[in-house]
Amino acid sequence: MPNRSLLPDDAELELIHTRRYETRVYRVSEGEMLVRAAVSDTKPPGLYIEDDAEELEIHQMQIELRVSHPGLTITSARVAFATHPHTGCPLIAEAYAKLEGLSIARGFNARVRELFGQSRGCTHTNALLQALAPAVVQALWSLSVRDKTTMGGRETRISPAEREQRIAGNLNTCHVWAADGDHVAKLRRGDTSEFPPLPVKDRLRALGRDENAW
Repeated sequence: MPNRSLLPDDAELELIHTRRYETRVYRVSEGEMLVRAAVSDTKPPGLYIEDDAEELEIHQMQIELRVSHPGLTITSARVAFATHPHTGCPLIAEAYAKLEGLSIARGFNARVRELFGQSRGCTHTNALLQALAPAVVQALWSLSVRDKTTMGGRETRISPAEREQRIAGNLNTCHVWAADGDHVAKLRRGDTSEFPPLPVKDRLRALGRDENAW
């Protein structure tokens, strides 16, 4: 996993624990994505083992999923324990085959808690599942950009029915996507002023390009 941190420099602070998440989503066919994710817990050099110059990894759980789209149904699931504190930790890995057949849409976190909560699973693997789910949903936007079918940008404008379907997938997931909010109202009117996303606009400006030509 990359060591580059998104957090402020902490050289003057006493570091005692670091948790890192990483998720990558790949398109493997017209209707399927491959999801690879990992969580890692590390202790700083010298904390657990005196005079050790290297950080010490305590947990590393890995998840690999095959996910069909647009329904986001998990078709295969594999969990691996690369680093773990107890010999019995990996014994629960096979239980996560129960993920197969679930949708990473609304209600996914509740199903994870129901299937793998408390003594039925691994708390770190569960946290990773809850962290990767939004990334899989975000990957659908990547597919739409790749296929040039965003809600209002790039070359192909989607139909009103397709637009409503995509709105429904995000509805009430956060304050911006509130059902009665301005953002959703604009999209339903066909207002494309929110496209491309702000980071894309900023990057186009930095490159000296016309943001309206996206």
